[in-house]
Amino acid sequence: MSHSSIQQDIFKTLEHRMGKDILRRRLNIQAKNAASFYQGKGLSQFHPENVEWIPKLLKIILTGCGMLNRGYRNSMDYRVEYVETRFDVLPKAFDGLRILQIADPHFDGIPDGGKKLSSILSSLEFDLCVLTGDYRFLTFHEYTQPIKILSNIIRLLECEHGIFGILGNHDFVEMAPMMEQLGIRMLLNENFSLVKSGKTIHIAGVDDPHYHGCHDLRKALTGLPREDFTLLLSHSPEIIKQAEAAGADYYLCGHTHAGQICLPGGVPIITNAHCSRKYTKGSWSFGSMHGHTSRGTGSSGISVRFFCPPEITIHSLRSNN
Repeated sequence: MSHSSIQQDIFKTLEHRMGKDILRRRLNIQAKNAASFYQGKGLSQFHPENVEWIPKLLKIILTGCGMLNRGYRNSMDYRVEYVETRFDVLPKAFDGLRILQIADPHFDGIPDGGKKLSSILSSLEFDLCVLTGDYRFLTFHEYTQPIKILSNIIRLLECEHGIFGILGNHDFVEMAPMMEQLGIRMLLNENFSLVKSGKTIHIAGVDDPHYHGCHDLRKALTGLPREDFTLLLSHSPEIIKQAEAAGADYYLCGHTHAGQICLPGGVPIITNAHCSRKYTKGSWSFGSMHGHTSRGTGSSGISVRFFCPPEITIHSLRSNN
């Protein structure tokens, strides 16, 4: 089979899963200059991650201040955050479920190629793994290198209930089949049910709402009973209100990097999200829904962090039943 035929088959499969309109929308945006200021069609119309001169200017400033190497080291100063959240609707069979969340790894931008990250991941215990988007460093270059790094890390993510992922604003939709070949169940406005001891919970995932605007909550939650526990994966926290109204119980996201370069005390200069700042890092609640926005496992634009260490999260779900 020719390469073009393989590509056609991939896009036919994606069209069946995502819907023709959503896939066409995403591919149209990808085909245009992804590095422009206002190319995206998502909830935020200004995308600083696509402005090429910003990281270049930051690098010049940090080099002049003698802070660049410290920023590099900070970008690999991983903190494992343990988050416990209680739910009335979580079945007792899933009490204590441990979920590893890796958000915004930007694999090809990690200064040591992922060696320290791999060392930490190898020491963790978890039952389920979720990847909440942004696997490559920039938004417009090739994506084989981050997939290659991920392929070296994937064996460390094996767990009882499997690995699930969604796409972020740095990712092209063509990456989804490549990731699924590694054993990751990608959720493209889709859901998956886990059954244990006769009880069921659901994992739903939406496509990037921030830049591509291809999220479809209705499709992602299709067929899920409102009374069942639903974990929703979204790249950014920008659709919290809609998610709570749709019946999601726990909302996991990232995208903001909690600012990445912050003022002392972790005060972000830029959060790059069209929502209240109280939802751009850490754990929060909105109505009946709980959620957590990771500070991000990697870095974007420039591989530095200040007053905002990278995060690897272990979520422990507890049942009130």
